[in-house]
Amino acid sequence: VQLQASGGGLVQAGASLRLSCAASGPSFSRYSMGWFRQAPGKEREFVANIFRNSGRTYYADFVKGRFSISRDNVKNTVYLQMNSLKPEDTAVYYCAGSSTLIMSTIRDSQQYNYWGQGTQVTVSS
Repeated sequence: VQLQASGGGLVQAGASLRLSCAASGPSFSRYSMGWFRQAPGKEREFVANIFRNSGRTYYADFVKGRFSISRDNVKNTVYLQMNSLKPEDTAVYYCAGSSTLIMSTIRDSQQYNYWGQGTQVTVSS
């Protein structure tokens, strides 16, 4: 499956953005989808996941209550709604997918087989 992320941009603190990740290929609903981010000089970190089948969602502690992940299996797209953005949210955001992910490893980037190209989110203070 191929993933194409979009929706990033430059916003002020407190603003909102919605990232999209469009998937091409069959059986999108069979993939667990995640969002990760990487800030300059830092390692890539887990942001959110929506699990295949159940649709359960999981979040990093630093985005709980502000970000929301969702998916549309008809449009083969996963979304990340980001509200109350902070300057520390500045990073390149990547979407990722896996058809074999297990719940205990959703935060491990190495467990995802497919990656989008990333979209830059910059939050000014």
